[in-house]
Amino acid sequence: MTRFALALIVGTVALVGTRVDAHHSMAEYLTGQTVVIRGEVVAFEYRNPHSFIYVMVIEPDGTRARYAVEWSGSSQLKGQITPTTLKPGDDLVISGYPGRNADARRVRLLSVERPKDGFAWKHRKGDFLG
Repeated sequence: MTRFALALIVGTVALVGTRVDAHHSMAEYLTGQTVVIRGEVVAFEYRNPHSFIYVMVIEPDGTRARYAVEWSGSSQLKGQITPTTLKPGDDLVISGYPGRNADARRVRLLSVERPKDGFAWKHRKGDFLG
């Protein structure tokens, strides 16, 4: 076996054994700021690597805007949240990190409340945000 082939095998094994966190980057969000939005659920995608809540928000100027709220993946939410926890039409209050591009209307969820029945979920310090 040549040295090149051996180096290639060792390098591949090292890469496969390394945890890949590239998609967990928080660089898209302003983690030093928080926003609170209130809106009606349009859709809830319970999936990996990240779940999403899409909400229609009435902006301060009266216009309606669709927000994409990024949450943890279903494997992290299992036992607390199910695919049917949130339904279209649910009124939610969400707090989280705003997206760097305000026009994209993205939020990284830190907490969510459904006032009609008291449902609430809050990120706990030390929890993985991925």
